[in-house]
Amino acid sequence: MNSESVIGDVAGRNVNIPPELPLNHRFLEPEKAVKTLTDMAIWEKSEAYMEYTGFIATLNEAIKAKPLTVDCKISENVKRLLDMLDLIDKLIDEFPPIDQPQRFGNVAFRSWLNKLKLNSTLYLQTALHARVHLAIPEVKVYLEESFGNATRIDYGTGHEMAFVMFLCCLYKIGNLVAEDNVAVVFLVFNKYLTIARRLQKTYRMEPAGSHGVWSLDDYQFIPFIWGSSQLIDQPRIYPPAKFLEDDIIDKYHNEYMFISCIKHIKEVKRGPFAEHSNQLWSISAVGSWTKINQGLIKMYKKEVLAKFPVVQHVLFGSLLPIRRFPISH
Repeated sequence: MNSESVIGDVAGRNVNIPPELPLNHRFLEPEKAVKTLTDMAIWEKSEAYMEYTGFIATLNEAIKAKPLTVDCKISENVKRLLDMLDLIDKLIDEFPPIDQPQRFGNVAFRSWLNKLKLNSTLYLQTALHARVHLAIPEVKVYLEESFGNATRIDYGTGHEMAFVMFLCCLYKIGNLVAEDNVAVVFLVFNKYLTIARRLQKTYRMEPAGSHGVWSLDDYQFIPFIWGSSQLIDQPRIYPPAKFLEDDIIDKYHNEYMFISCIKHIKEVKRGPFAEHSNQLWSISAVGSWTKINQGLIKMYKKEVLAKFPVVQHVLFGSLLPIRRFPISH
């Protein structure tokens, strides 16, 4: 990181910094660091990689065997995040798609994203506890990257990853804590997913990459990981092949993220499921949700986190650094 990118130093200021951050912690504006294929090896041994994959695994465990409708603690910090996402959602109403000759990639998306970026600092000042406001210039970049690319008007697993990194950073600065884990997936991430789908539909966004080659439904991957964890030990949707049945989808899409994803796919795609969603069709033959969940985590690491076209866009700062993960002796 160059010295110009330092955007906040907590030393000597009268702020209450979370115990996991040292008093002299300096927040940094996140930058791209994986610029060549050889940099991929640095990424896979980095603190950011370990933090990110560990975060997904921690939340995966927290929601295991739980429906979306489970009673969970909703802290003030979670409520404020949800209020912010509501504002972002309502912002779409201000920028209806415009009439244009090309079918995909409605240019009104650029106006929407520009407005989001203009307001992101203000949104986060309201959403985050005052004691962590010094972190806003670092964490806001992840939020801004979470909804798609303005130039290409596309969306993919890299944008989804940016949002999960945003959430991970909120834990690192102490704005979210372990008691929030279930609410973060079931309320915050689920609300984000609703917004992402609305953007994809409203602005006819292209899947990032070659027809969403690194995702399971052209756009997303993580809701299938966390969604399959929810279905572990769920006798009503067993064997897993039942997730393809229309009556199961109708009955359980509001309770299980994985089923909600399948419902969404069936609404937006035509033709035999085995043809338009071959990977998911193959998954339906696996004998247990535990195996599906473990397999999806492995697949995510191999098909998303190990792909240069995705990782070249990942941003690294002080909270998710590119430096090597310390190996304990």
